[in-house]
Amino acid sequence: MPVPHASQALKRFTVLDLTRVRAGPTCVRQLADWGANVVKIDALLEDAGGEQLGGPRHGSDFQNLHRNKRAIALNLKKPEGIEVFRRLVEKADVVVENFRPDVKAKLGVDYESVRKINPRIVYGSISGFGQDGPYHKRPGFDQIAQGMGGLMSITGAPGEGPMRVGIPVADLTAGLFCAMGILTALLERDVSGEGQWVKTSLLQAQIFMLDFQASRWLMEKDVAKQAGNDHPTSIPTGVFKTSDGYINIATTGGRIWQRFCEALGDPDLANRPEYATAPDRSKNRKALNAEIGKFTEKKSSETWVKEFNAAGVPCGPIYSIDQVFADAQVEHLGMAQDVPNTEGRHIRLVGQPFTLSRTPSRMAARPPEFGEQTEEVLSEFGFTAEEIKSLRQGKVV
Repeated sequence: MPVPHASQALKRFTVLDLTRVRAGPTCVRQLADWGANVVKIDALLEDAGGEQLGGPRHGSDFQNLHRNKRAIALNLKKPEGIEVFRRLVEKADVVVENFRPDVKAKLGVDYESVRKINPRIVYGSISGFGQDGPYHKRPGFDQIAQGMGGLMSITGAPGEGPMRVGIPVADLTAGLFCAMGILTALLERDVSGEGQWVKTSLLQAQIFMLDFQASRWLMEKDVAKQAGNDHPTSIPTGVFKTSDGYINIATTGGRIWQRFCEALGDPDLANRPEYATAPDRSKNRKALNAEIGKFTEKKSSETWVKEFNAAGVPCGPIYSIDQVFADAQVEHLGMAQDVPNTEGRHIRLVGQPFTLSRTPSRMAARPPEFGEQTEEVLSEFGFTAEEIKSLRQGKVV
């Protein structure tokens, strides 16, 4: 198959994808979805029947992470496999990996080794805790980073113990930050002519995502605690029961608070001394939420969403995943997209969350089968038919 350029934006870049599981593939997916020529390097093991990391190849998770790529199978534990990789590096722009720091050095695919072959290479690394330091050899997993990065201590209801977030937020954000770092390094390379090493970790990404909760500690020495569905600083903002379910309401600032009380049907509520100012509303949060609940329980979620939004009060439904994709605005944004494939399989995946006016992204190709384009890709990189035949016979590819 030809290179599945999903966009013209990054078409000039070739990416070697050594990543596995989630954080790394999330990074490379960003590059693939915006048109980079991505070559996924599947680990060809001598015990080829062993389970590959990343889940079933036709499973929804793997499919969502690896669209718009091609794949070769390569045994990096053989010297001949490393030699093949080195030849690929000569013509590549980017290498992305998420091995433990000591593993890539043993394999000989670490940054220093790669840079000697191609000084223009931009090398992206994602680890659990960093490339050095006291924890750098520890294996990293999303939930561990959520705990060590402080997120679980501020998630969930007060008194119910720490709670993980329902998505692998540390994995996903580390992948996105690595992609951002790679694109930054590629822009800088246009000036200097040299590549560089882009490093991030699940722990760094998770701490960065604490955002204002982190700055509350760093600037004010205020340790945030669990607040459940209540926003920690904008009050009242949270989940409120309706006659047929629940809704989110966000009232930030005095003017919205006034409009909210009017739309709620109790304009005098805004002027009561115990709720008149933001500090008052924070101090008396529980009582205020109970007052609001007496009103919201009288009407349906759909009615309140319409009425509050008409009044200029931020409000929205709380959807299950199926309801998310049935929403009119979500359909308009095209967040669910079909992936073309000749096998007639149903592949519908989540599209990119931003658009470019001239060089849009699209689902150009289904995720590759294991090592599906090995011969095709190696030929493009200058390997002869005889060389490829020999590599196959030697179980290198």
